[in-house]
Amino acid sequence: MNHKNVLVLCTGNSCRSQIAHGYLAHFTDPSKVKVYSAGVETHGVNPRAISTMLEDGIDISQHTSNNVNEYLDVDFDYVITVCDNANERCPIFPGKAQKFHHNFSDPAKAMGSEEEIMQQFREVREVIKTYFGDFAKQYLQ
Repeated sequence: MNHKNVLVLCTGNSCRSQIAHGYLAHFTDPSKVKVYSAGVETHGVNPRAISTMLEDGIDISQHTSNNVNEYLDVDFDYVITVCDNANERCPIFPGKAQKFHHNFSDPAKAMGSEEEIMQQFREVREVIKTYFGDFAKQYLQ
């Protein structure tokens, strides 16, 4: 059976798309699903995204921040934008890719103490976890 290619797209591929990438990879069988994440820009992987995922037992510290243009020749089955900016700026992928969009709030914009900021990251992480857990069940089993 051919595997499915899934791209999670955000503005900078640093936070939301990285968390989503981590969960999609966690919820799917790597022999059946290849997960990519990218940004319309690259901002590096956010250290707080890495630590909030580690709290849930998922290590994304080896992820890289990739530009969507690196993947224009990949035949995606699904392209999921996780912020409005990426949805507006997303290049058109040729082929059969089905597009999905969900605007998750950006924890990198959180203000306050370190604990308050981490709480924002955890809240966004849980929303992303639920969304992508459901997505994996519905489309990638």
